[in-house]
Amino acid sequence: MFLSSSILRKLPVAGLFVAALGLAGCSQEKAAVVQEVARPVKVVEIGEAETTRQLDYSGSVRARTEMNLGFRIAGKVTERLVDIGQHVNEGDVLARVDPSDYELSVKSAQASLDAAERQVETVDLAKKRAEQLYAKNFAPKSQLDQATLTYDQAIATRDAARSTLAQAQNQVHYTDLKASKAGIVTAISADIGQVVGAGTPVMTVAVDGEKEVLIAVPEMDVAGFRPGKEVKASFWSDDALTLSGKVREVAGSADPQSRTFAVRVSLPNDPRVLLGMTANVEATVGAKAQLVSIPLTAMAEKGGKQIVWTVDRASDTVHPRPIKVANFTADGVAVSDGLKQGDVVVAAGTQFMTENLKVKFSGDVTQQSASAQDDVATTSSLR
Repeated sequence: MFLSSSILRKLPVAGLFVAALGLAGCSQEKAAVVQEVARPVKVVEIGEAETTRQLDYSGSVRARTEMNLGFRIAGKVTERLVDIGQHVNEGDVLARVDPSDYELSVKSAQASLDAAERQVETVDLAKKRAEQLYAKNFAPKSQLDQATLTYDQAIATRDAARSTLAQAQNQVHYTDLKASKAGIVTAISADIGQVVGAGTPVMTVAVDGEKEVLIAVPEMDVAGFRPGKEVKASFWSDDALTLSGKVREVAGSADPQSRTFAVRVSLPNDPRVLLGMTANVEATVGAKAQLVSIPLTAMAEKGGKQIVWTVDRASDTVHPRPIKVANFTADGVAVSDGLKQGDVVVAAGTQFMTENLKVKFSGDVTQQSASAQDDVATTSSLR
């Protein structure tokens, strides 16, 4: 309600008093209409800071022992008798190379041995004849010595021929590539028609027995994995399958490309664990700093800094507070600085928060535990 100045000049004193009362009534009416609205939010209360943290890395299941098998001789592969994934037993033939040349070597060595044996028989007769003549003084001692020397040389030649024959026969046996232990074929590097050299890997066999998980750990966390440390292994293929493992080996140097350390975790024998499965290895280590946990939805950004919105219980208003994030987990955010036990933090709807925004809620706020055992943030709706 408004009155012009010309009208006010014409009103008597009583009229002015009435007009003033009317203006005051209008102001009170407008003040009664404008009321501050409290926004409902979800919050968590920060619990006790955790003194441990979880390290979680993924890797693949593999056999503790893997054999890269190759022929002990060179040759052309003529047969491959197994496929990848096939189980083989000790002594099973996996592949063959062409034995033709080695069989010819056996025949040649056999012929040389036969000739050497005939030579031994010949010189043996000559030696016996020389001994008889020398015994009757019909031949000098030098003739006997010469016959004896010739006989010894023939014996040595025969023994060498026998060794050559045995070696040739072994090479024929080496044309068969056999499994030295039972296991599963995991790789094939040569196939039929390929010429391979001696010792060239042809197949890889994962030996039956103990299995392990190979993970890559960055240098900032490798100190948390020491040989003998107990860890927990879970598997993507079966959520209910969880095994207790033990760190067996930590690489002495980092991979030059990834700058990570290879860590091998031994697993107990379990038929449900198959080679090639993806496994998660979880290890509990001491926290480098006192960490508190908040849901990921509670974190916001303001002025290029990471913040949370805290609730002042006395005034029921929210205020931004900078935080320092230690790391991100599958269930939330670990905060190393900016929050303490008892703080109430807005857990959802942070994009609608402003300084001193009024909020209302009823009931007790459920506490957000920051211990390593509690993974899921608990929230309470503020109404």
